[in-house]
Amino acid sequence: MKLKIFSLVLFSVLFHSCNSQKKDITKKINGLSFVSSSQPIDKKHVSPVLKASANYVSLMPFGFIKDLSAPKVRFNESRQWFGETREGIKQYASEFQKEKIAIMVKPQIWVWRGEFTGYIEMKTEEDWKLLEDSYAKFILEYATLSEEIKAAAFCIGTELEKFVMNRPKFWKQLIIDVKKVYKGKLTYAANWDEFKRVPFWDELDYIGIDAYFPLSDKETPTVEELQEGWKAHKSVIHELQKSHNIPVMFTEFGYRSVDFTGKKPWESNRVEGMINLEAQVNATQAIYNEFWNEDWFAGGFLWKWFHNHEEVGGEDNNRFTPQNKPAEKLIQKLYSEH
Repeated sequence: MKLKIFSLVLFSVLFHSCNSQKKDITKKINGLSFVSSSQPIDKKHVSPVLKASANYVSLMPFGFIKDLSAPKVRFNESRQWFGETREGIKQYASEFQKEKIAIMVKPQIWVWRGEFTGYIEMKTEEDWKLLEDSYAKFILEYATLSEEIKAAAFCIGTELEKFVMNRPKFWKQLIIDVKKVYKGKLTYAANWDEFKRVPFWDELDYIGIDAYFPLSDKETPTVEELQEGWKAHKSVIHELQKSHNIPVMFTEFGYRSVDFTGKKPWESNRVEGMINLEAQVNATQAIYNEFWNEDWFAGGFLWKWFHNHEEVGGEDNNRFTPQNKPAEKLIQKLYSEH
């Protein structure tokens, strides 16, 4: 009888353990892209992230280049905002990890005057090599830090199509070098119109996409209309996923609370008025409906979330942040479901 009881207890423990492991494995990345500030953060800045039901944040150290053909990446300098530096990323990560929020470190390049990073392209072989050396130092600095802070994921680059297409051997060697210093999950953040041509997905753990796909030309499209707009894009994404057999992650996704938010979701130019809170809600619901129930989809990072929660967003704001808008309450609900 004792043996039988023991067997039942053991079975129960193993059953619940397996179920717990399965739940952990299938849990989606419900992430927020956490914008750096000039100051350290503390619990009051983390609490709204927890309230949003997020379980991940992406932290974004920045490097800077002077123009699209300049080969030097400047980074981790005293003139940068604290949250964009090595010390800042480490401090931010510590505060989030206290609350069991996982970290993806996602280094990004800023080109002076805000020109699109996908167009970075050198004019000479000499400059290409200078860029490669400089960029590798930037990435390896933060890959090393990511291992130190036990970040759950690390992104080797963000929207750098011409760099990737022109120098594929460099990128494959960079991945090898990153793996020597960082043992977690790796991705690359390809722009929505770039991801099909990235040559090194097989070397990474996630297909990363900044998911600003055009979905609808309507001023306030319904959820159903936006989901219809996703069909062709989703088919291409899934075919690529099946060909590489690794999950897809939306390294960025999000919509402005503005008229025609589904027409060119990547646009971030400042416009007056045109506030459309309903369109932002509908677009957020649609992307969730289309992807969060797919077993081949890992999850994603909403663009974007500011540290000073009480002072940003709001119902007179037409920017990307969902903070203090109906979209924030929706995210809280949707993220709590997976």
